[in-house]
Amino acid sequence: MKRFADLSEQEILALAISSEDEDNRIYRDIAEGLREEYPTSAEMFDRMADEELRHHGRLLDLYRKKFGDYVPLVRRQDVKGFVRHRPVWLVRPLGLEQVRKFAETVEYENARFYRKAAERTSDHAVRDLLMRLAEAEEGHEKLAGALEGRILTPAARAKEDETARRMFVLQYVQPGLAGLMDGSVSTLAPLFAAAFATHDTWATFLVGLAASVGAGISMGFAEALSDDGSLTGRGSPWLRGGVCGLMTTVGGLGHTLPYLIPEFFTATAAAFVYNLTTDLVGGVEVTLADRD
Repeated sequence: MKRFADLSEQEILALAISSEDEDNRIYRDIAEGLREEYPTSAEMFDRMADEELRHHGRLLDLYRKKFGDYVPLVRRQDVKGFVRHRPVWLVRPLGLEQVRKFAETVEYENARFYRKAAERTSDHAVRDLLMRLAEAEEGHEKLAGALEGRILTPAARAKEDETARRMFVLQYVQPGLAGLMDGSVSTLAPLFAAAFATHDTWATFLVGLAASVGAGISMGFAEALSDDGSLTGRGSPWLRGGVCGLMTTVGGLGHTLPYLIPEFFTATAAAFVYNLTTDLVGGVEVTLADRD
């Protein structure tokens, strides 16, 4: 997997070409999924797909003039900095609110990508095309937002998340909740294994402490290295990794600290209550993930 900063001008154009083709096909799938119940929304996604296809053609023409017919395969998943989206277009029935949010997010990311790509190229024609495409993608974001006014009821619109809150969730809340759940689950087996094998609360505490710190370090690096935030606006990878790692450690310590209580069964009961609590937090995490 390459960093965006390491891509050549040829690879940047190849990435843009494959992204436009992929977005065209995704919007077509969404339109087909909405057509029966929401024909107006389906028409909008058809228009967005047509526009992506035109972008694809313009990029491909420019690429062939500069580099010839061979286009290397460079996809979003091959480059650090893109958020991995759940394939909402494959779900039936499609939720109107869900696909609208998906489209807004994708167009925001695409516009950001084109502006970043324009900064990286020295060719005037390439830079000019990339900037025009960035402006077009921002127009798409507004078009996707128009679904709110034409389809959603006022009560539903009132519940829509603002972009700032959505980005805050991406940068801090989701990594933190993911870490909390992972810390609770990943340290569960070694902690209770030590507890019931030894019936020694101090030894169990030491095992849980070591497992919690180790899980925190692992999850922190995993989150930091998964996405550098250069294209998605998710913030510093090390900040997100720090949040995720810290909350992973907290998740493990939640059922480790009760073993500072000398009485074994009291400590175990407290640890068990903590695990029931983290199950509820997991439900919150799933809800946030679905909305954002």
